[in-house]
Amino acid sequence: MDLDATDRRILNVLQKEGRITNADLSERVNLSPSACHRRTQRLEEEGYIAAFVALLDSRKLGRATTVFVEITLEGQAEELLDAFEREVARIPDILECHLMAGSADYLLKIMVEDTEDFARIHRQFLSRLPGVRQMQSSFALRTVFKTTAMSV
Repeated sequence: MDLDATDRRILNVLQKEGRITNADLSERVNLSPSACHRRTQRLEEEGYIAAFVALLDSRKLGRATTVFVEITLEGQAEELLDAFEREVARIPDILECHLMAGSADYLLKIMVEDTEDFARIHRQFLSRLPGVRQMQSSFALRTVFKTTAMSV
């Protein structure tokens, strides 16, 4: 399905205001409430809307430090990649894991309290991941820009 201008308006509003009521959304995108509801349902069913979530404030939760971890594996065999991905998905502290092209095989994003918290995660989980040849961690000094809204 191709997205028309109205679908794009709906997606833009929902990305920024996920809790908006259907009545308010329909006004913002210039549709009747029933037509707006049908379109939103269709966008969900077709996978354009993956989920509705609450974005938490990491500072309020005591996890103000962002750590990016680059991981290089010993090889590229499918079994090794599968084993690594299966195990890394079990680590509760990891927010994102990306298979990369370039010098590192994977890039992880982790939110931690401080360096001691990261040391705990490293000791308990990261150091036990299968097939890791090299690991390099970088601590973000400050988040300059952050959004979850994609251009549609």
